[in-house]
Amino acid sequence: MKRILLPHLICPTCLPKEYPLQPSITKELDGEIETGLLTCPRCRQDFPVQDGIANLVSNPDSATSGGQWRYEDQEMTARYLWSQYGDLLGEQTGEDGEIGWGGLLAQSGAAAFEAGCAVGRLTFEMANRFGFSVGCDLSSSFIKTARRLARNRELSFSLPLEGNLTEAFNLQLPVSWQTGNVEFIVADALRLPFAANSFDQVVSLNLLDRVSYPLAHLYEMNRVSANQNSSFLFADPFSWSTSAAPEERWLGGTSQGPYSGRGLDNVRALLEGKNRVLIPAWKISWSGSRTWRMRTHRNHYEVISSDYLIAAR
Repeated sequence: MKRILLPHLICPTCLPKEYPLQPSITKELDGEIETGLLTCPRCRQDFPVQDGIANLVSNPDSATSGGQWRYEDQEMTARYLWSQYGDLLGEQTGEDGEIGWGGLLAQSGAAAFEAGCAVGRLTFEMANRFGFSVGCDLSSSFIKTARRLARNRELSFSLPLEGNLTEAFNLQLPVSWQTGNVEFIVADALRLPFAANSFDQVVSLNLLDRVSYPLAHLYEMNRVSANQNSSFLFADPFSWSTSAAPEERWLGGTSQGPYSGRGLDNVRALLEGKNRVLIPAWKISWSGSRTWRMRTHRNHYEVISSDYLIAAR
């Protein structure tokens, strides 16, 4: 874990209070913390740093709830690598591939953050525009893979071709991509371990309908965003499911309750200040939809369309 993150880290267990974590480093290499503990001075909870990866999840059970375990599977990691980096491999992964999401980012700033970054494509894209960029995910497999890619700038993976046959891929990052200012941590999108007003650009792609408390996720993204001169890229397919969250917590897809109707309309209203849940309010500057694909094998793909909003304040 890079030292540049330390001033921004707070205890996720003690939220909404923000207590800076105190590092106890046992091994450091080339300016990165390889092994150690990050300790909350108030609740005394320790958060480990092992093999350079900081695990800042306050409740370990959240890493296995709601089907989260399936994101630790090696084939699932490979599927996300193909989906996020397929354009670098000459594959057609959707409408403009991940390049399409990158084109919706702000042009520059001091710091950027992506929640639910998976294997990190957009977090890398932000590192080319911002002073530093950090991505988080509950999946240890995703974060290990993203950090390995940042360190080595290449990796190999395989996916089913047909039956028991596999197809190998060798992924290499473009030489122009910066990796010295990018970091990936294990963290919960419902309890972000960052101080308020830390980031000029925040991103939540295809995550809202997968968390157990969607409104809490939006609240957290709002909290860590700078109050001024910040940008929020939000997208979701709104595939609501009770396996992720009880229906009363959905922000759309129901005919009754405070968030009846379509998810995109409700998220827009919340960002614009409805009921003063997200303060200060955002101004929606653009909206649309993008199609992307996940590969199962060479002749089978899942096609997903995500509605997106770009908000600024």
